[in-house]
Amino acid sequence: MASLLSEWRELFAWPWLLAALPLPLLVRWLLPAVRDGSAALKVPFGARLDAVAAAGGRSLRGGGAGTLAWIAWALLCLAAARPQQLGEAIRPPQVGRGMMLALDLSGSMSEIDMSLGRQPVDRLTAAKAVLADFLDRRVGDRIGLVVFGNRAYVLAPLTLDRDTVRDQLKDSLVGLAGQETAIGEAIGLAVRRLREQPSDERVLILLTDGVNTPGTPDPSRATEIARDEGVRIHTIAFGGDGSMSLFGIKIPTPGGGAEVDENALRRIAELTGGRFFRARDTGELVGIYAEINRLEPVQRPGKSVRPRIERYAWPLGGAFALALLAYLWPRRRKA
Repeated sequence: MASLLSEWRELFAWPWLLAALPLPLLVRWLLPAVRDGSAALKVPFGARLDAVAAAGGRSLRGGGAGTLAWIAWALLCLAAARPQQLGEAIRPPQVGRGMMLALDLSGSMSEIDMSLGRQPVDRLTAAKAVLADFLDRRVGDRIGLVVFGNRAYVLAPLTLDRDTVRDQLKDSLVGLAGQETAIGEAIGLAVRRLREQPSDERVLILLTDGVNTPGTPDPSRATEIARDEGVRIHTIAFGGDGSMSLFGIKIPTPGGGAEVDENALRRIAELTGGRFFRARDTGELVGIYAEINRLEPVQRPGKSVRPRIERYAWPLGGAFALALLAYLWPRRRKA
């Protein structure tokens, strides 16, 4: 019985309206005939004619016009039940994911050991330019921005409005969150923001040029929490080697070559199923974000669906045509 109902549901959106098919017949059977109370001409065999008329009143009378009217009513009930046809199966793209960007704003990000457009720039300026380009490629993602120094702060919650994230990124300055590097706190804060996203679509991209500051939350513990929450972390160790290439010439930079804890960042990525990257200049950073864009595609096949195609127009048009023909039938007979 359940399977039969399921089949009817596939053929009709409102199959219960088919119960109206015998409604005119029931009305004719149950309601008494209307008799004319005016004087009538008495004819022989009048009682027999009355009996014949009464018997005919409970049948499908009307000849061709009556038959057309009944077929039109059946088609009208069929159209009201909304007949449908299942189309070919399609797999629509499942768009977007939740992605947090964690950006280091510690004091060492002010080191001028990068170049942008053949001009020497500090690390933060180079990172912001590359991140802005990365945002342009993530149409459909919910993007959030976390910055960290002594503490970690959310500058932009997860949102589809990439322009807002880009504006917050543009206004970020070295030292805005302090001079230290609280990597563990940044991971913990990003994980809390990603909990509401589907478990297989939680991604964190962390860029830093330093080592976690003693006294701040331990990155190892925060990484374990991220793993348990299903957050993939891609880590980027960013910073030069103490010199900057300008017009093909290596120029030493004062204070350059600051220590980056590559081993710790590599463990964070491996434990959460992400990737570790090392960028020593702007060109390498551009390539890294291009690789992340490939690893975390925006579109992927969704669940197969079969669209329902409405077919009520055909029986509705047939009902209208037959009703018009039934209306014109007596006129044709008279002519």
